[in-house]
Amino acid sequence: MGAHAAVPVKLGLNYPHSGEYREEGLMQKRGALMAIDEISAAGGVLDRPLRLIDRDSASQVDRARANVDALAAEGAAMLFGGSSSAVAIAASQQARKHDLLYFGTLTYSNDTTGKDGHQGLFRECYSAWMAARVLGDYLRQEHRDQTYFYVTADYTWGHTTEASMRAFTGTEKADRHQSVRVPFPGGRYHEIQEAMKRAAQSDAKVLVLVLFGEQMVHGMRIAQQLGLSERMQIVVPNLTLSMVEQAGPFIMAGVIGASPWTWNVPLQFDYPRGRQFVEAFSSRYRTRPSTSAASAYSIIYQWKDAVERAGRFDSAAVRQALEGHRYSLLKDEQIWRAFDHQNVQSVYAVRIKARDQVMKDEYRQNFFEIISVMSGEDAAPTLAQWQQARRDAGKPLQLE
Repeated sequence: MGAHAAVPVKLGLNYPHSGEYREEGLMQKRGALMAIDEISAAGGVLDRPLRLIDRDSASQVDRARANVDALAAEGAAMLFGGSSSAVAIAASQQARKHDLLYFGTLTYSNDTTGKDGHQGLFRECYSAWMAARVLGDYLRQEHRDQTYFYVTADYTWGHTTEASMRAFTGTEKADRHQSVRVPFPGGRYHEIQEAMKRAAQSDAKVLVLVLFGEQMVHGMRIAQQLGLSERMQIVVPNLTLSMVEQAGPFIMAGVIGASPWTWNVPLQFDYPRGRQFVEAFSSRYRTRPSTSAASAYSIIYQWKDAVERAGRFDSAAVRQALEGHRYSLLKDEQIWRAFDHQNVQSVYAVRIKARDQVMKDEYRQNFFEIISVMSGEDAAPTLAQWQQARRDAGKPLQLE
């Protein structure tokens, strides 16, 4: 029986269709649908086509858990999604109850594969530690001995990102390098505005906006109104195409951040499969793919590959096929590290280009200038560092 006549295998996407991270959610769904269409057209997985089923998390933990139950009841063979790390962690824990693997797309908190890691959770994107590692290396050279100010989203991603940035930039002293936290989810505009005014009143030369999605967009617009870009280097530790586009290239020009992948990476470094993905995605959706889209696309292809190497769909067999597996897809070699299920990969420090450079692209999205590259092995925490974080949290020194 051919793939098109067989019963489809359902893949469950738990993503923000609404709420503060909805633009990242849209990109995840687009990347997932493209991978599913390509794989099904090529014969499917073990002669069965794929079908996407999805639920809106709205970046809310309780809703994400309920979505996992609903997707499992509908027969999902695996689950994936993210954007809020708190959501991804909670959803993965719920997925364990159904014996389903959960793949994190956008979930940057160190806790995801650190203290909250478990056997059923794999993270395709990088961590806050890895982002801060490549950024810290660059910033310590370019902004040595300068005062920093942090505006931070008050949840697990924000906390671990600020902590990692402080560690790798040597700005641990909070009395000198001050910080203000913004509620998440639901931080109101006036709360972000008050935090930005605090930054403006400081003598800092580097402003680190540990904000994501709409909160980052609001923060950057307020920064522009206050004239902060003219007297501070603004750093947004995790930059995505969707966020830059929402804020606009005029406001974002010169901002420094990090990314595990941008659409110009395969073009600049000549990765043919990645270039093919960028061209196909751009043609299909009339926009360049973001990190979220590439992550969802890669996850589905990696799950397919693991199923085919295992010869079956059950979670334990797929997990074993993934652990320690090396591959190249949209860029250079990546590995699903066995001890923590973190995807170890090259990471990039980037700067947002001036508006005239952005507009030269066919889709007016030529945002990212790559200013530094670091290998995954250099960027990721070591086994000893990972075990120390687990020990500090009172967690077992191996995944369970």
